[in-house]
Amino acid sequence: MRQHLEHILDNTRLLTLLQPILDLAEGRVMGFEALSRGPSNSPLHAPQALFKVAELHGLQTRLDWVCVHSALKTFALLKLPGQLFVNLSPGSMLDASFAPAHIQAALDAVGLKSSQLVIEITENACNLDYALLRKAVSQLRAAGIEVAMDDLGEGFSSLRLWSELKPTFVKIDKHFIAGIHEDPHKIQFVRSIVQLAEGANTRVIAEGVESVSELAVLQDIGIRHVQGYLIGRPSPTPAQLPPREVLAVLQTGMVSVMPYLRGADGSHVSAARLVQSAPFVTPFTTSQDVLDLMLQHPDLHAVAVVDKGIPIGIIHRPAVLNRFIGLYGRELFGKKPCAEFMDPDPLIVDKATQINELSELVVKKGKAAFTQGFVITSKGRYLGLGSGFDLMREISEMQIIAARYANPLTGLPGNVPIQEHMEYLLANQQYFVTAYFDLDQFKPYNDVYGFRRGDDIIQLLALILRESCNAELDFIGHVGGDDFVVLFQSLDWEVRCHGILARFDRERLALFSPDHVEGGGYRSEDRRGAMAFHPLVSLSIGAVLIDPAHYHHYQEVSRAAAEAKHHAKRIDGSSLFVDQRKTPFGRRLASETGEACLSELDCA
Repeated sequence: MRQHLEHILDNTRLLTLLQPILDLAEGRVMGFEALSRGPSNSPLHAPQALFKVAELHGLQTRLDWVCVHSALKTFALLKLPGQLFVNLSPGSMLDASFAPAHIQAALDAVGLKSSQLVIEITENACNLDYALLRKAVSQLRAAGIEVAMDDLGEGFSSLRLWSELKPTFVKIDKHFIAGIHEDPHKIQFVRSIVQLAEGANTRVIAEGVESVSELAVLQDIGIRHVQGYLIGRPSPTPAQLPPREVLAVLQTGMVSVMPYLRGADGSHVSAARLVQSAPFVTPFTTSQDVLDLMLQHPDLHAVAVVDKGIPIGIIHRPAVLNRFIGLYGRELFGKKPCAEFMDPDPLIVDKATQINELSELVVKKGKAAFTQGFVITSKGRYLGLGSGFDLMREISEMQIIAARYANPLTGLPGNVPIQEHMEYLLANQQYFVTAYFDLDQFKPYNDVYGFRRGDDIIQLLALILRESCNAELDFIGHVGGDDFVVLFQSLDWEVRCHGILARFDRERLALFSPDHVEGGGYRSEDRRGAMAFHPLVSLSIGAVLIDPAHYHHYQEVSRAAAEAKHHAKRIDGSSLFVDQRKTPFGRRLASETGEACLSELDCA
């Protein structure tokens, strides 16, 4: 393999492929990354094999130098616009052969300027000499050559390398870009990088963009430069213009529907939040001293028994008081060690125990653990006490927060994500439709069929909404109960709404008894307690056409949607009411879809 590699290097038999890098703000290719390959009929054709053999035989720097020369020559011959990004290992950067004077001579030989070259540092070592690297980067900048950092998020010390070298560009590793439109954690990571880059005056390049959905999300996050198969594959003669599908994303005003992070569910909250600092006693503390301690601290529900820092038991307040309540309690028990009446098998948990796991342990332990508390430790040593009341309060608060982010019945986004997406649409001056979905005659259905069947009909509606909307353009939220909201960007939103109504009317029938379906309803008590006939559950949709010129705040849109819903509910059966009093948007949107436009009081 060494001889084969040396033959390739001696005869410069490397193939240089170039992959375009797109500037989203300007809609143009701003540069190309050079990617080297061995001869097509060679076992060293793949870059992994080529560079692995070079590293194994100490030929990494020589290979890097041949790759750079080939890249400069290819870029110059093709007369490509923008900048050329070439990869260098940290070891090669520190080699004398890559001194700025030598690089400049190579540029002069092919007629390129130093400002056209970007050295892309590929971090592939765990022991980096940051002082020498800083000096090398400084010398390159002095010569007019910019520096980029490759694969941010991968490797040993990406963030430190960024901090030390202060590159002009950082490239986010493709792992964090793949499927980003479906992963809220990746979105959060990339947003953090964008914020860091703004403060560091660094330009971010997202690598590995392969789908329109990924590109749309990156554009909304604020990424300016992207690279990947969607933009253009590596080629000896790369494309200099973006593909049509990419230009369509850049030209559209649509806002991406981001996946959302759910609220707290107990998986990231630990028992440390429940720790109450409380005095403890030793196994030899007298019962009288424990009683005195309890009397001094009336809010103390228990006291831990600790031996050399390790909890070995717990004494509950009722046990102490019961011992001394008798006529001769003090005389009989006062001087005896408290270890005689402690609970030797208390619930003991580490502070890192997750809340949801702790709640399961408390339930398994039984009533005493809930009413009388548990011991919390840190690495096995006593830290404090926890109470069942505080645990219940924490779980309740987490459930409330979680419900704001995701409805527990349907899993759809709750009020917080709904508001955030609506405000994002308004901030981006985006035209959209807010549709408020509400079930009619839902309470009588619950009264007759029970709450479990009521949940079934809510889940049916959630399923229909998911399958009827465009997941990349239309945001579906579950406000609560039988109320849903869809923020439509699909131009055929009205066709979708009519389809939802028709499908709901068909599929709801399976959730009624045959005699109720045949009779068109059933008799049950109304809100005043009187028997009345109630028709089958139907669906009302109140839609508002949102023109950003007339709507500026989330509250304004919410009020208008609620009012439209009330108009829809006045119509018998499943219905759609469209309120477009404030905007000509409906006429424009309808003309684009070929639908008849509904006026202020039209309904269907």
